[in-house]
Amino acid sequence: MGCSNITLSLPLLHISNHGGGGGAGEEPNILIKPTIPSYKWRLVISYDGTKFSGWQYQETVPTVQCNIEKALMRATKLERKDLCLVGASRTDAGVHAWGQVAQFLTPFNYESLDSIHAAVNGLLPSDIRVREISPALPEFHARFFPKSKIYHYKIYNDAVMDPLQRHFAYHYTYKLNAVAMREAANHFVGTHDFSAFANASNRDGVANPVKHIFRFDVIEMAVGVFELTYSFVQGPLLQLEVEGSGFLYRQVRNMVALLLHVGREAIPPEIVLKIMATRDRRELAKYALSTPPHGLSLMSVLYNEELLKPPPDSPPTSFGRYHTITHCKLPFY
Repeated sequence: MGCSNITLSLPLLHISNHGGGGGAGEEPNILIKPTIPSYKWRLVISYDGTKFSGWQYQETVPTVQCNIEKALMRATKLERKDLCLVGASRTDAGVHAWGQVAQFLTPFNYESLDSIHAAVNGLLPSDIRVREISPALPEFHARFFPKSKIYHYKIYNDAVMDPLQRHFAYHYTYKLNAVAMREAANHFVGTHDFSAFANASNRDGVANPVKHIFRFDVIEMAVGVFELTYSFVQGPLLQLEVEGSGFLYRQVRNMVALLLHVGREAIPPEIVLKIMATRDRRELAKYALSTPPHGLSLMSVLYNEELLKPPPDSPPTSFGRYHTITHCKLPFY
């Protein structure tokens, strides 16, 4: 019972896929022929992926999509097959998100989105929150039309792990050379065939292994220290930020794994080019295994501005609402 045959009120569309995400590959281009009028809504979602078996719906295990669908079904009184919830990125089990984007359909319009926004968040578990709900154009598609996605991978590089970071950063006890990691990361930037950095998956379909990496930054995070005065010093936290047109299954975690071995000075930065040229995942396996999922977060999914314009006669975007006091409850003296 899925939403593979989506019908929308728009002209015939030729859809080309721009990438999976931190957990899945791409699918071939498809044609959608619209027949039934509907209203489309865009969600921006944040979640702690620790307790979930990834984004995508599964019948036997808890997933983020499953929880959001249940909340939307109660808030809209619609069936799952009618909502047709689609996420931009099918994140893996244990992967987090600050800016996952999704869409759903309703056969009716809303005058205001604040009420359904509050209702959905009230029905969700505390480790999932819808940050925004906005009206979307009929031609918008969360999964097929991103121009880029940004992922962060956090590494806690110290002998002793900070327990407050344990769910969101990978504890790595080898001392890392951030300069060497930056040099290696720069080799990923540009348009390349990333076959050597993709794990095989039965969800991949016929994924295109050629992707464009816009940037790959290695950032040494500062922390505040209070002695005689408050100051910032370099801390043990490394944040790897990568922006690309799309990513193959586990591509980001595999790239990070190789950078860690470069950072510990076990292999030179130029190894990236050598492995990439082979287009063979077995070559990467000689040097590094994939990093664990909990250090990875999907930070944002970016689209062309034209696709983000609101349709005519649509309600304003809801960013949530504050509680207000309408009458003063304190007595006057």
